[in-house]
Amino acid sequence: MSPRKDVDPSVSVPCFYGAEMRHLREQAGLTLEQLADGSFRGIPLLSRIERGECGMPMDLAVHIDKKLHTNGFFERRCEAVAKARRAGHAEYFADALEMEQRAEMIDEWAPMLVPGLLQTPAYTRAVVRAAMPRATDDEVEEKVTARMSRAEIFDAEAPPKFWVILDESLIRRRSLPDEQMAEQLEHIAKVVRATHSILQILPESGGLHPLMAGEIRVMTFTDAPPVVYVESLHSGQLIDYPPLVKQYRESYDLLRAAALSPAASLSMIETAAGDLRNGKQGTRLE
Repeated sequence: MSPRKDVDPSVSVPCFYGAEMRHLREQAGLTLEQLADGSFRGIPLLSRIERGECGMPMDLAVHIDKKLHTNGFFERRCEAVAKARRAGHAEYFADALEMEQRAEMIDEWAPMLVPGLLQTPAYTRAVVRAAMPRATDDEVEEKVTARMSRAEIFDAEAPPKFWVILDESLIRRRSLPDEQMAEQLEHIAKVVRATHSILQILPESGGLHPLMAGEIRVMTFTDAPPVVYVESLHSGQLIDYPPLVKQYRESYDLLRAAALSPAASLSMIETAAGDLRNGKQGTRLE
């Protein structure tokens, strides 16, 4: 028999819950057959869940919570996924969305797209339409509404402290017609000022940097360890493995050091918005 391959819980959200299920099952001294007993699901499905290859259906989550005495842990996970789907968010974003809403601090790096918390409806609509060209208008608007609702965290009694670093290319790229792009840039500046957030621009002339690989979000909490959320086109990974989280935070700190000051960054955003409204061609920072 080949040795068992343990799942790395930091790879993805399904891997995290699969590894947790295996750990709790083995801690309880149960085999997969014993855990499946009494449910309407087979051992192959449970095995795939433990390997992080698929999500857990609600009926199985309820069954496992009872078997392992986990006080609704897996059922709540399924409810979070269902809530995310109903709200127009991707399933893989469900856990990150829940954590975003209770984070004390959010540090975000956006190299390709304006972060969701700073998007206007027009920008979100264009992004969704580009990513989902076959989507119906209703499907697109559902996603726009969901994206806009995320910014409500800034209206909370104790909103998160928000620090965002944008690549300069985001304000140079014509993602929208000039008038709408100007509105998007003005919206970024307005939100940053109103929420006392910190914005930095990483100049295109800066060369290579520690976070070339893509978008990340570091979320810090008052009552839990920090986590990192890494997102690509059709997937997202929630990372809570402390050594890896530490590496991401150090890389983010190095990125801060390479970016422009908050004052210079806001000035660049507002100047670019004015240039768009006046029909001027923006110039890159040298």
